[in-house]
Amino acid sequence: MKRLRAAILLVMAAVPATASPRHVPDLALVGSYGATENEAMILERDGALYLARGGAPAVRLIAAGTHRYRADTSIVIVARDGIVVDGRPFPRHDFGAETEATMRAAVRRDGAALRAAALAASPPAEPATRRTADLVALKGVVPHVRVDTRYATANNFTGQPIYERTGAYLQRPAAMALARVAARLASRGFGLVIYDGYRPWFATKLFWDVVPPDKHVFVADPAKGSRHNRGCAIDLGLYDLRSGKIVSMPSRYDEMSARAYPDFAGGTDAERAHRALLRAAMEREGFTVYEAEWWHFDYRDWADYPIGTISFTAIEQAKR
Repeated sequence: MKRLRAAILLVMAAVPATASPRHVPDLALVGSYGATENEAMILERDGALYLARGGAPAVRLIAAGTHRYRADTSIVIVARDGIVVDGRPFPRHDFGAETEATMRAAVRRDGAALRAAALAASPPAEPATRRTADLVALKGVVPHVRVDTRYATANNFTGQPIYERTGAYLQRPAAMALARVAARLASRGFGLVIYDGYRPWFATKLFWDVVPPDKHVFVADPAKGSRHNRGCAIDLGLYDLRSGKIVSMPSRYDEMSARAYPDFAGGTDAERAHRALLRAAMEREGFTVYEAEWWHFDYRDWADYPIGTISFTAIEQAKR
């Protein structure tokens, strides 16, 4: 993953800041091609399409006929399921979807046993923390917030519900900071959509057991506990306040591929601009983006709180 990230950064540095395209680019071509994530990629920058291969500097694609482009001395032909560069085929891949399909198959086969083992396990022992938990429901605090708790549904990378109910919670200082983020973004016409906040420890244990080792960068080690477990991590995106539509980003939420990295150079101008807007607003209020996920932000005081095991149902019952 570190080698892949270095290649992504090289691509970003190589693409010119400005371009003067003579036509509107076919954004449907933007994506990953080849057998590996680093083999070939088409991205958009300043209204033009670029081809990057193997971490080499990206070169602009110039239209040279129907379904045909020129990239410096190379000829790129758009095929049915990919592209052909100088006669060599590069199949199109959605690497995140392919990884997810593999994990969902494993959960369908062993899901009950994995869940039972996670629920029976105990979080790591740790010294007393500086603060006691004070989890706050974000719907009552954050303006214009929409809660889409993916892990309370089958619409997540496991394909099965993990939580017993929907909900989104953070420790009070983090929730107040997120409210300020939301107020600032609302002035720009955007609202926050929350995918996950506080996460009971058993879910972290389950995710670690489900996700293959080569993708562990996308999940927390249960032996250490996660910042989600401490109520100081949030997974979120943007939606347009006027239309209500979710704003596009360079990857889907919870996608386990290079597209998830916050410095991924691919995608489109609009997607990268949305990602940058979210990050800037979050960092201004004390949140830090996780190195492998554009949607994951940690609040600065996370180490002050204990690893949590309380369920969403118990949190709601405690409020009554």
